[in-house]
Amino acid sequence: MELLLVSVIGYLIGAIPFAYIIGKAFYNTDVREKGSGNLGGSNTGRVLGGKAGVAVMTLDLLKVTLSAFLASRIGSHSWSMAIGAISAGIGHCYPIYVHFRGGKAVAALYGYLFALWIIGGYSPLVFFLPLCVFLLTLAAFKIVSLSSIVSSAAALIYICAVDSHTSAVCAVAAFVVLIVLRHKGNIRRLIAGNERRIRWIK
Repeated sequence: MELLLVSVIGYLIGAIPFAYIIGKAFYNTDVREKGSGNLGGSNTGRVLGGKAGVAVMTLDLLKVTLSAFLASRIGSHSWSMAIGAISAGIGHCYPIYVHFRGGKAVAALYGYLFALWIIGGYSPLVFFLPLCVFLLTLAAFKIVSLSSIVSSAAALIYICAVDSHTSAVCAVAAFVVLIVLRHKGNIRRLIAGNERRIRWIK
């Protein structure tokens, strides 16, 4: 029963569409109708500018961290935090509030990694190592999708190398699978050599 409760709470929190809320409230714009149509930080930055993009990324990250925190307090099961975070990630990608059109799970993964650091007692490297990989890849190629996929793989490699907790390894692996599935179109464009490069981060 605890795991069902944290799943539902995690999903409902994760489904909060901050890209849509910020776009409509401050820019009178529905970001689903512009750019890639994705309700994530990257498309928000592309459509509304860097400040809006960073704000959405931060809020999307924190909603998963909040879900993980609440799950760790509600559930006594060792999987509670992991399931709460994964459920939030699914909510982020498929939000019930806006017809199941959401983001691509990257900020959601980082929200879980942040929770592992500040709540789960992991080394700060669990968050900062994948983040550094993301930023370095982004600086080199200016392609958010490539940076997202590479950094999520780095997160999985790191957690597998240092962790003996099956729940954390499985949760990060689930996020990686979700990220790859949500980036199928990007992967096709990467292979074809015509993936979008960002211009809103200077």
